[in-house]
Amino acid sequence: MAGDSKKIHLIITRQQDANSKPYQEEFLVPYRSNMNIISALMEIQKNPVNAQGKETTPVIWESVCLEEVCGACSMVINGKPRQACSSLIDQLEQPIKVAPLSTFPVVRDLAVDRQRMFDSLKKVKAWVPIDGTYDLGAGPRMPENTRQWAYELSKCMTCGCCLEACPNVNDNSPFMGPAPLSQVRLFNAHPTGAMHKDERFEAVMGEGGITTCGNSQNCVEVCPKGIPLTTSIAHLNRQVTLHSFKSFFGNF
Repeated sequence: MAGDSKKIHLIITRQQDANSKPYQEEFLVPYRSNMNIISALMEIQKNPVNAQGKETTPVIWESVCLEEVCGACSMVINGKPRQACSSLIDQLEQPIKVAPLSTFPVVRDLAVDRQRMFDSLKKVKAWVPIDGTYDLGAGPRMPENTRQWAYELSKCMTCGCCLEACPNVNDNSPFMGPAPLSQVRLFNAHPTGAMHKDERFEAVMGEGGITTCGNSQNCVEVCPKGIPLTTSIAHLNRQVTLHSFKSFFGNF
């Protein structure tokens, strides 16, 4: 079809609230060049009428940056977890099926509660703890070869795509997922963050930690930032093993 007659066919999995049953609703959205999933959802928000011509409620979703930095607009698009802002309509097969991430509880429609992931980041102390706001002066320098791979890990935007793709992250498993494990490697490599290295090791050695990883490698396939998650997990595995040996023999 040409011109204004061209339509985008969307099949959206919706949910009224956290306790409601999911259902699918179809929409036909006017096409424009260079549209992404967010702009298609905005068209529905502007004119909430479904494919059958019936008035409905606008679809709810989350987005902030619109440039694949914040990670808020994670959805399952045509069966793959990805960012809606960087999912271009012209590159997607229609009808386009859009659903919320299944790993996290649905708040409404495409908006989910990613608290599970944030709790895991707290558990592993995924930050560099510095008390006070006074000038501490120049900190220790990170070696250039370390900085290069650490920068790649720092690109994580907590989007949750890796947790969605991981078969070991589900309601029946306490596994914290690839993103928090990768962040342990990142902050343990930081000259100041390394002060809490042992605490992070202990956190990932416990329930839901690194031993729960099944090495399916799905995570690295879907990461929007191309973060070498499986490399991080393999590296962390070696570090945790050394830490456990040191802890064991240190008791004698």
